Amino acid sequence: MSAQVVPVADHQADESSPARADAPRQGEVEALDAYSRTVTSVVDRLAPSVASLRVLRTTVRGRVPGGAGSGVVLTPDGFILTSAHVVAGRDGVGRAAFVDGRDIGYRVLGTDPLSDLAVLRADADDLTPVVLGDAARLRVGQLVVAIGNPHGFAGSVTAGVISALGRSLPARSGRTVRMIDNVIQTDAALNPGNSGGALVDSTGQLVGVNTAVAGVGLGLAVPINDATRKVIGDLMTHGRVRRAYLGVAGGPRPLPVRARRERGQDRGVEVIEVVPGSPADDAGLRPEDLIVEIAATTVSSVEDIQRLMVADLIGTEVEVVVFRAGAARRLRLVVQELDS
Repeated sequence: MSAQVVPVADHQADESSPARADAPRQGEVEALDAYSRTVTSVVDRLAPSVASLRVLRTTVRGRVPGGAGSGVVLTPDGFILTSAHVVAGRDGVGRAAFVDGRDIGYRVLGTDPLSDLAVLRADADDLTPVVLGDAARLRVGQLVVAIGNPHGFAGSVTAGVISALGRSLPARSGRTVRMIDNVIQTDAALNPGNSGGALVDSTGQLVGVNTAVAGVGLGLAVPINDATRKVIGDLMTHGRVRRAYLGVAGGPRPLPVRARRERGQDRGVEVIEVVPGSPADDAGLRPEDLIVEIAATTVSSVEDIQRLMVADLIGTEVEVVVFRAGAARRLRLVVQELDS
């Protein structure tokens, strides 16, 4: 009898065998690699510009740690940007540590609690500055990277996306409460100690200063835009920010039908309280007045009024248009400087 040949299975898959179902597709691998390259490139570029801040306070035993946070280098000669609440209520001095091992003393040049920004001056002339970007160009879903020092872990990096834009965040200085406009919301993980650290886009440009954690996966950052650039410039030059002041507290309210037709706008700001002795009080504004215009500019929200309260308006007389008892009234008001 002739021998029967039994075929033997080849356990080595040939090149034409289909890939396993659980193996990553080539496109996914390439996308992950591109993502990783973007994040690592940003970190390589930005890490030398982010400082781990130790805030010091004076006691009978000398200077001891009084808090911690993060900061971002603005200029080679030692200007550092951080959050105002990181250095608030302290002695105005501390230490800034960098990834190259340097530990440098700093002093607080100026703080602005109403924007939650502060500028420090470190004792150095060869720091690596960050490049300021423009948060106005951001889009929801865009990649961002956060670098800071959460819980004292220096140089920690998280990445995520822009979850939302145009958020508002209340800020307080004494009895004054003001809304920080156009706050950035991100799902990049932020923790205590990240405050004052950098939020950057995929090119490594600073687009926000991390300021608050509103929940898991819900971080907030003060945007870098024209308004905050001016705040930063004022803090660097003068150590403070000058703002105009009316002396009213209010909220949005729909206009009466007749007022809508006359004005061509739907809403105004209802005066809830007038501060005694304030410019608004001197001008004759009353609770329940509906403000619709200030200095020839239509106002429909409290934020509209805030945006008008710039230093150039201090000491000038402006016209305020209000609706009172259904009729329009024009009042003259001399704007004063906000004492924050």
